[in-house]
Amino acid sequence: MTADQTTFISCNPADPSDIVAEVPAPGASAAVASVERARAAQPGWLLTGAAARSSALSAVATAVEAAAEELAALAVREVGKPLAEARAEVARTAAIWRYYAQAPYEPSGAVHETAGGPGLLLTRRRPHGAAGLITSWNFPFAIPSWKAAPALAVGNTVVLKPAPEATACALRLTELVQQALPADVFTVVPGGATEGNAVLSAADVVSFTGSTAVGAAVARAATARGIPVQAETGGLNAAIVLPDADIERAAAHIAAAVAGYAGQKCTATSRVIAVGAALDPLREALAEALRTLPVGDPADPATVCGPLISDRARARCEEALGGASVLAAGAAPEGPGWYVAPMVVEKVPTGHRLLTEEVFAPVAALLPADDLPHAVRISNAVPYGLVTSVHTAGLEAALHGLDRLDTGMIRVNAPSTGVDFHLPFGGTKASGHGPREQGRAALDFYTSSRTYTLAP
Repeated sequence: MTADQTTFISCNPADPSDIVAEVPAPGASAAVASVERARAAQPGWLLTGAAARSSALSAVATAVEAAAEELAALAVREVGKPLAEARAEVARTAAIWRYYAQAPYEPSGAVHETAGGPGLLLTRRRPHGAAGLITSWNFPFAIPSWKAAPALAVGNTVVLKPAPEATACALRLTELVQQALPADVFTVVPGGATEGNAVLSAADVVSFTGSTAVGAAVARAATARGIPVQAETGGLNAAIVLPDADIERAAAHIAAAVAGYAGQKCTATSRVIAVGAALDPLREALAEALRTLPVGDPADPATVCGPLISDRARARCEEALGGASVLAAGAAPEGPGWYVAPMVVEKVPTGHRLLTEEVFAPVAALLPADDLPHAVRISNAVPYGLVTSVHTAGLEAALHGLDRLDTGMIRVNAPSTGVDFHLPFGGTKASGHGPREQGRAALDFYTSSRTYTLAP
C-alpha cells in the first residue's frame, strides 16, 4: 500500500506491479458525514423489526456464497492470501452472516419480580446507534463481517473503515451488503489514519482490529469520549509440546500455524516450547515439516505460505531475525513478490524481539522447558495473551495448562490458529481491550442494558 495526500493504492503482494485498487482519500469531513448519515438511519433500521433484519442478513450470506470464487480470487490478489485459505475465509464469512441472521429473534431482555408490592421490572438491551468498525487487512471479509453482522442484527447501523491494503476487498463486500440493506445502514469509508480517527471521533460504539500501538490509542480515545470500545491487537502465541504428545502430528500443526498465510494471523504460533525429552524429536520433526511445506504463488491451490503484505513487512521480519540461529527454513521463491522463507530459530537470547514483539511473519522460536510448570511460565512471560496450544496425550497436563495459562484461548492438540465464530474471541494483557468479539458476546457488546420500573 502506498498513499499520498489524495489517493490510496493497494497492490498485489505477489506481484507489486499489479495495482488492485486506487481510491481517492475521502478525508475527515466525509468520514464524519458518513457516521452522521448512519446515525440518522439507525432508528428506522431498528424499527424494521426482527424479521426484516434477519432476512437482510440472510440475503447477505446468500450474496457472499454466490460470489465466493470472485471474492476468494480478490483476496488472493489484494492481500496475498493462499487460495485454499481465501476460499475458507469466504465460506466462513457467509456462515457468520447466516449465524447472526438468527440473532434478531433472540430475547432482548427479561422480566423480574419486584422487591415488594405490585409493579413490573424489566431489563432490555438496546443498540448504541452508529457503530464504527476499523479493521485489518489479513481477513478482509471475515473480520468486517464478524463485527458488522452482530451490530446490524441488534439494530445498529455500521460505518466500516478498512485497512488501506484491503480496500478493494472492502469495497466489494460493501456492494454485496448494501444490496440487502436500506440506504446508509452500512457504509464504507476507505482511507488511512485521518479517516479512521474521524470515524472514531463520531461513532457511538467502536470495534478495532489491528496493531497493538494503534489499538491502545483507539481504546484511549474511545474511553475519553465515554463510548464502548473493543480492540483486538495481536499475539505472541506459544505452542507447548510435552514428551507424551504425538510429535509428528504436533509438528505438522505447529508448522502450519507458523507458516500458514506467511504467519500473518494474530493467532499464528510465534514460540514453540518443548518440554524435556520432547525437544530433540520435535526439533527434527519441525525441520522436516518446514522443508516440505509449500511456499509460493498464493493463487496455487497447494500453497500454504505466500508473500508478506508489503516490502516494509519483509524488512521488519529480516531485521527481527538478528541474533537468532536458524534451525530450519522452507524455500522462499524468487521473483517480484514480498516472500520470506518460513523458519524456526533457536538459541534466541532473552529479551530478543522474537520473544517480546509480534513480528507478523512466518517465524517461530524453539525454546526448551524443564517441565510443564516451567513451560507455562515461559508462555505467560510475554506482554500478550491471545492463544496457546498444548500438545499432550495426558488429560492431567491439559487441565494444568487450562488452569494456569494466561491467554484468552487455549487449544489442546490443535493448532493455535483457527477460530470458532460462535464462541467469544479475544485475549488478555496487550492482546486486547474491552469485551470479547464473536458469538453471543458480540450481541452484548453492541447493545447497552436498560432497566425499566413500571409502577401501577
